[in-house]
Amino acid sequence: MIRYMTTLNVMIILSVILFSQTSYGQINYPLQVKYPDIMLYKIETDRKVIALTFDDGPDQRFTPKILDVLNKHKVKGSFFLLGTRIEKYPDVARRIKSEGHEIGNHTYWHPDLTKSGKSNLIWEIEKNEQAIRSVIGIKTDLFRAPYGALNEELVETLGEKGYRGIGWSVDSEDWKSLTAKEIKQNIIQFVHPGAIILLHSAGHWTQDLSGTVEAIDELIPILKNRGYEFVTVSDLWALK
Repeated sequence: MIRYMTTLNVMIILSVILFSQTSYGQINYPLQVKYPDIMLYKIETDRKVIALTFDDGPDQRFTPKILDVLNKHKVKGSFFLLGTRIEKYPDVARRIKSEGHEIGNHTYWHPDLTKSGKSNLIWEIEKNEQAIRSVIGIKTDLFRAPYGALNEELVETLGEKGYRGIGWSVDSEDWKSLTAKEIKQNIIQFVHPGAIILLHSAGHWTQDLSGTVEAIDELIPILKNRGYEFVTVSDLWALK
């Protein structure tokens, strides 16, 4: 019986080790493995660097509050913006840039690109590119697909268009209108050196992202105290 329990314990320990090695390993990110010069979900590093990324903005409800929190803690984020909302809230879009945050292309209308196809990807990128250039006055080469939905053909198209595709390795699930406590838990339990953390700075009018604002205000000092440094996605890319 003792021998059986010892064997069982060894198997459990090995399972834990294997899980910890593959939880954030590249085996979970086949597009990054196949297209390392185009796709990034996280980096392999012992250095405690992480990137906060915010999708679906800008808006007037939550984006300004998130910017206030980032400024309070002297942290730069990476914002993946929608063309329709850039045009609707140009002052907020310009504020993101003026305060030193990074801006990426998140399409114009937020479609599932794996369903709409290559031609729609090109249209969405170029339409949003026009909005970013006309309102903010920059050209970005960062792209995040809505829902993270990409396939090999779409990734190859991104490369042809000169874009770097950005995914994530930690999902806050804040789009579910979670409480600050729940969002912090989702991040803290999975955060790791080289992580890209998915958050949102805007959403559907029915979504309440006040938990996101509160969570990052509390989370940033906690992670800083644990030795984490907040950087942009481009900073992570440079450390690959």
